[in-house]
Formats: sequence, structure tokens, C-alpha cells
Amino acid sequence: MIKAVVVDDEKLVRKGFISLFDWSSYGMVVVGEAGDGKTALEVLRQTNADLLFTDITMPGMSGFDLIKETRIRHPRVRSVVLTCHHEFDFVQEALRLGAIDYIVKTLLELDNADEVMRRIVERIEWEVGTRAAHLTGEAQKKIPADSALVFRPLVPAEGGSAELFELPFVRRNPVMPIGGMWLAPLLHSSPMEEIKREIKARLGGRWESAFVTGVSGLTAEEAEKEFADWLPREWFYSPAGDEPLWLAFGERVRADRAAGRQPSETFKDALDMKWALDAAGWEDFKRTIGGLRPDPELLRGFGESLCREWGGMLLPAAEAESLHAAIERNRTWADWQSWLLQYSDVVKRRLVELSFTAEVLLCLIRAVRYMRKHAGHKINQADVAARVNMSRGYFSQCFARLAGEPFGSVLRDMRIDRAKRLLRETADPVHQIALASGFEDEKYFSRLFRERVGMLPSEYRVTSARPGGTK
Repeated sequence: MIKAVVVDDEKLVRKGFISLFDWSSYGMVVVGEAGDGKTALEVLRQTNADLLFTDITMPGMSGFDLIKETRIRHPRVRSVVLTCHHEFDFVQEALRLGAIDYIVKTLLELDNADEVMRRIVERIEWEVGTRAAHLTGEAQKKIPADSALVFRPLVPAEGGSAELFELPFVRRNPVMPIGGMWLAPLLHSSPMEEIKREIKARLGGRWESAFVTGVSGLTAEEAEKEFADWLPREWFYSPAGDEPLWLAFGERVRADRAAGRQPSETFKDALDMKWALDAAGWEDFKRTIGGLRPDPELLRGFGESLCREWGGMLLPAAEAESLHAAIERNRTWADWQSWLLQYSDVVKRRLVELSFTAEVLLCLIRAVRYMRKHAGHKINQADVAARVNMSRGYFSQCFARLAGEPFGSVLRDMRIDRAKRLLRETADPVHQIALASGFEDEKYFSRLFRERVGMLPSEYRVTSARPGGTK
């Protein structure tokens, strides 16, 4: 018997709701009622209830707050919202918090009350069956179908699989949680067009989905392990939007493993910025990334390095900060393409501002990258100019315009930055760090370090070793 508690601050409404149903015919019994959230929590504690019906608008604690608190104190209790609001936002907030259903009080009549209550009971039985199967080891048995739907919430869903129950083809099957995703084996086939239509209408913008074939023979544990990297990457690079991906598990996973490609070098090469200044370079870069499908974290690292390494030189500081903040919004490869094109626009504006040709700017970019890599070596302006095939005089002029200060000052700053990193990360003596940072004279290095950093190298090492110390 399902034990229910009804909460509404209007006593007549509460009593009327309780009297409307023949509770025993649904396998239910009302074991308590309350007029506010605080009392409701005490009733739930005393009655060991299974189901909470709660109004939204109540004095002191709203129904939304009551659901949140109930999930913390009584996680096994399921909630149904009683509301006079039929607005979409109210319904979505209730489901997001884990409510399994909602009842619009103003629309509840005798002729539809039975349908509403049976829907709630069906939902509870489905959840109980799914949970029991998972806890009793059924999840370790082979997936009982060759195809399955897999779902992942775009934002962590407090209600778990609650929204998935709204899909009729999911409702007929158990749902297995697999590492932040949910897998529903399709024992009963449904037309793909119906699947697409229902997913778009009920989950669009909140869940990613995939129709995966070739999964029979896997256990839920194996599926979690196999899908952990593969499916999120497929979703990341998919142009499908709200529609489910259609994937053949065995073929694609085997192909990915056979390829064995390491795309990290691609991002190192892309720091030459040709993609940002040349249309053909952009198409090549986009095609390469789309083919390799690198881990999204590599893309994130690439974007952060673009902002960090070129802020104040190719990018005004404010633009670099804005672009860096925007990285958090990049959820898919399509988002990254838009972000990279925005970055490219800023670089192109800088090109116009400097009155350089694209060829000259690309040479200067290569020069800066070479300087950063070899700052600890004996290099000078003539070496770097020759490296990028520019005359020393013209290189000196162009470099100062790009960097805003002479070559020598920029190289010294790079060497100081290198020394700071070595002081933080190694226990090497100061004289060795001076040599490794491109300084032959330890005394000159210490004097310059104090001028630029405000303390001696030995002081910096001690300070940076403390929690929250200088970086």
C-alpha cells in the first residue's frame, strides 16, 4: 500500500482533494495531511510515507522548497505538485526538482481524476521496478535488446530519470543508470519518427539522446565503461541538435580504437594562428578537428592557451578576458566553431590596426612562439629575425609595434617568467635557474628579478611555496 501525505494551506481545498478519490482502489492510503511545509516534514517523519502531494504557494515554505527538503530528509518519498498554475515554467521547475507529476487543481474533475491517479501509480511502479532491477543485480545481466536509447541531461537533473517517464516508448521499459547517463533497452520497437518527435517535444534543449544498435550482450556495467568516452564525444561533435543520434556501437568503437590518433599535436600546430587569418587555413583546421574528434578537454585547453598567450599582444586585455569567460558556454563543437570565429575577428581587427599584411603578422606570431620556446637559450633579435625570414631592422620595427615594447624587453620578461616557473616547480639552486633561463650572470639575474618581481629569487621561492602565495 502506497502511503500518501497531502499538503495545502487551504483546509477546504485539502479536504476536498482527499475526498475526491477512492484511494484504496489505487493501492493508496492517506496517512497524514498538513497546512504548511514545516508541519508536512514532521508528518512525513512520523508516518514513513511514500508519496507527497503538495501545493506550491504556501506561507513560510513554498512547495518547491518542501520538495527540495523532502529529497534531502526523505529521499525515497516521491512528490506530486498541486497547483493552480498551468504555466510551463512552474511545471518544468517541479519536474527539475524531482516531482514525478503535477496536478492542476482548477482542471481536476471527477471524469479525469481516475486517469490522473492511475498515471501516478504507473509512474511509481515503473520507478520501483527500475530501481529494484538495478539494486538486485539485474543491471549485471545482458542488455535484453539489440538497440537502446541512451540519454544524458545537459544540466544535472535533480529528479534523475523523472522526465524520461514522459516518453511513451521509455515508459514501457526499465531504465538503467550508467554513469551520469540513462539507458533504456528497446524491447518493443517504435517508429523512429515518433521517437524523434517525442524527444524533441518533451526533452528538447535539456537532454542529449542517442539511438544505439549492437548493444545486446553488454551488461549495464560494461555499457557504462564503453559509453563513458565514446557517447559524450559523439554528442559533442554532432550537428543533430534536438534529434537523437543514430549510432552502431560495435562498428564505431572498433573504428575509433583502430585509428589510435593523438590530436594534441594538431593544437600545437594551430597556435601558429593561420586558421585565424586565412579562410583556407580555417577550413583545413575545421576539417582536421572534425575528422580527429579530439577530447573536448583538449579544445578547452587550446582555447585557454589562445587567451593566455596572446592577451595584450594580439588581443586587447579586455577582449582576452571576455573570450576566456565565454569558453564556459562552449558545450559542442558547433559552439567552439562560433567562439573561434569570434577570436579570429578580434585578430583580424588587430591586423588592420597594425597595418600589417597577414604574412607579416604570421611571421611575428612564429617569432613570439620561437622566443617562448627558446627563452632559456642564447638567442638574440638577429637569430629570431633570421628564423622567420625577416631582415633584422624591419623585424625590430614590426615586433615593437605588435608587442608595444622592444624585442629585448619582451625576451627578458619571457626569461623572468621561465625563472619564476622553475623556482616554483624545482629545487634547483638559483645559479642553475639563472643559466636555464638564459642569464649567464647570477648577480645580474637576481638584480633584474628583484626589479621586475619586487623580491629576490630566493624570496620568491619561499613566498610561492606558501598556500595562496605569489605565482
